[in-house]
Amino acid sequence: MDAPVKVLVVDDHAMFRTGVRAELGQTGVGRVEVVAEAEDVDTAVAAVAAARPDVVLLDVHLPGGGGVEVMRRTAHLPDAPRFLALSVSDAAEDVIGTIRGGARGYVTKTITGPELVDAIGRVAEGDAVFSPRLAGFVLDAFAGSVPVAAVDEDLDRLSEREREVMRLIARGYAYKEVAKELFISVKTVETHMSAVLRKLQLSSRHELTKWASDRRLL
Repeated sequence: MDAPVKVLVVDDHAMFRTGVRAELGQTGVGRVEVVAEAEDVDTAVAAVAAARPDVVLLDVHLPGGGGVEVMRRTAHLPDAPRFLALSVSDAAEDVIGTIRGGARGYVTKTITGPELVDAIGRVAEGDAVFSPRLAGFVLDAFAGSVPVAAVDEDLDRLSEREREVMRLIARGYAYKEVAKELFISVKTVETHMSAVLRKLQLSSRHELTKWASDRRLL
């Protein structure tokens, strides 16, 4: 019997890492094994070197530089792992930037446990894996038929967490739904939302939705 795929889970939310570990432990018995966790770029780079995983489940937005920075800093290692992005974001600049950075796949956090186990196995074998809604978009983007939104000065003003909150609010999520999705409090969501509107010089959710839509961020 083949050995299970060794997995490193990288996400800055401890509760999410715990949930992924539990889910993989339940649905991936004999197929995958979580060998380590990391919460930011520095701990992820160290964990890759120490644990020697086959596949890294990598959040796109991380303290210390983001998922692309993890891939850049570990590319030189012998037997470097393959990377599978697991993110709440399906925005153009995140998906394309992460794939260009070296990831073999990109799936969103709406994925089920069995689907994630299957995705990890396929990436370990060298396949490219994408959530269904993203696959066609990625192909079109690399073919040049779909313009990828450029990161503009307005977007640069927002922190990574503010970007996550902005996208969910712009898509119509209620504050409670955003809090649940990002594992933060409703009060924290409100604080981030106020900062987003202030930095972008917008006055309402309606204006924010139009702003994000115009930049293909939804």
